[in-house]
Amino acid sequence: MSGSTRARAGAFATWTTRRWLRAGAVVSLTALTLLGLTGAWMLQRTASITENLVDVRSPALSASLQLEAALLNQETGIRGYGLSGTADFLTPYRQGLTDQATITERLTRLLHGDKAGLKDLQAVRDAAETWQARVARPVAATPDGSPSPLAAQRATEGKKDFDALRAALTGQQNRLRAERIQAAADLSSTMRLRNWVFAAIALVIAALSVLVFEGLRRGITTPLGQLGTDARAVADGDFDHPITPTGPADLRRLSGEIDFMRRRLVRELAFTEEARLSLHAQAADLQRSNAELEQFAYVASHDLQEPLRKVSSFTQLLQRRYGSQLDARADQYIDYAVDGANRMQVLINDLLDFSRVGRVHHELQSVDLDAVLRQTLSSLSMSIEETGATITHDPLPSLVADSTQMGMLWQNLIGNAVKFRRPDQPPVIHVSAAQDGALWRFSVSDNGIGIGPEYVDKVFVIFQRLHTKDAYDGSGIGLAMCKKIVEFHGGTIAVDSAYQDGARIAFTLAAEPPKVMVPPTMPEVIRADTEPGR
Repeated sequence: MSGSTRARAGAFATWTTRRWLRAGAVVSLTALTLLGLTGAWMLQRTASITENLVDVRSPALSASLQLEAALLNQETGIRGYGLSGTADFLTPYRQGLTDQATITERLTRLLHGDKAGLKDLQAVRDAAETWQARVARPVAATPDGSPSPLAAQRATEGKKDFDALRAALTGQQNRLRAERIQAAADLSSTMRLRNWVFAAIALVIAALSVLVFEGLRRGITTPLGQLGTDARAVADGDFDHPITPTGPADLRRLSGEIDFMRRRLVRELAFTEEARLSLHAQAADLQRSNAELEQFAYVASHDLQEPLRKVSSFTQLLQRRYGSQLDARADQYIDYAVDGANRMQVLINDLLDFSRVGRVHHELQSVDLDAVLRQTLSSLSMSIEETGATITHDPLPSLVADSTQMGMLWQNLIGNAVKFRRPDQPPVIHVSAAQDGALWRFSVSDNGIGIGPEYVDKVFVIFQRLHTKDAYDGSGIGLAMCKKIVEFHGGTIAVDSAYQDGARIAFTLAAEPPKVMVPPTMPEVIRADTEPGR
């Protein structure tokens, strides 16, 4: 392959589908235009020759024959009138004159632009005028009733003049007949050429159709079919199947982009497989960890509480039996020991309740939150009466949830609102509920001591306390448990920092929990003796 051929091939390799289609359309339209112009010229040529033959040559020859007949009628009428003197013989003569004038005028129009034909017509007219001037008109002017002596005198001269007229007519007719034959021959040859031209046009159109079809097949349909086959192979799971670039430049670029996407998909699948294996390993580790946590919960609920009960019981027994023999400081130490053991037992029980959220209590059913709230208020009735708390609530809906966890949620929120009250006024608590699309938005508002802006996030961390245990009792686990319950049911919970008249805890719950329940996350644990919390 020469350098110029390679250069042309390289140039064509950069052509896009649009450019190939545009070039093919231009070539096809140019060829069809040329063919159309050729066909139109052939039709016009055929029509022109046909019109000349039908409207000029044939009528001219016919008119020449009619002119000859009109002149013969004149000659017959003049000869009969000259020999007999009968006026009836002048009728064909006069009719012949009228016909001669009409036919001569028609021939003049038909032969317009034909110098030879007009010359022949003028020769006929001159010969006719000579015969008429020398013979016809003088004989016709003689009186009727008796033979005209002038006819006999000019018989020889008249015959000579009429023979000259016949010769002029014959020359005219021969020329017109030859031209008619030539026009017919031209028409026949033109029609044969026209038929060949139209056959060639049909062949060229057929060849163009084949070329267009083959070009579309090779340049578009075959590359697209190959691309579709490769794409289907990849879609069926053969991700190592390469996408072969074929066809025009844009289709090759498209194939390259799809192949790049395939390679990226292979990398993503490999990464996903690695992540899946890693996640599987983590899930196994988490399962083992959960099993260990359950074992720890069992130990905490049985093995740890039993020593605490012994410490508390025997310490109290020591205080009762030897209290009179010990000094005040020893009694104080014994009280510290009993109180520490009791608080440790409460803390263990709270941790057990916290760990059971989402693990033990997960019986989802339709729960009437109004009824759950009434049960909660009943269990908190003693503290409510002692503090003189006023509790109101909006109509609460029925949701698909775990009834035990909903009770724990209300008890912690209402209990906190009652506990963290202002010393100088009784608690006023309101529970609101409003539907927002598929969610229900709840809030528990009180007129208590409130929560500072710096603690709005920390209060939901386990063991966070805003006050010391001497001011307010508790383990600092209530709001952390609320957060865990709400998130287990697919909602969110936060402190409304815009509320300034106390504290307001706002949270959302769905009418139905998500199909895939969100597992509670392990809480961030902060030591109770290092960070304050609620």
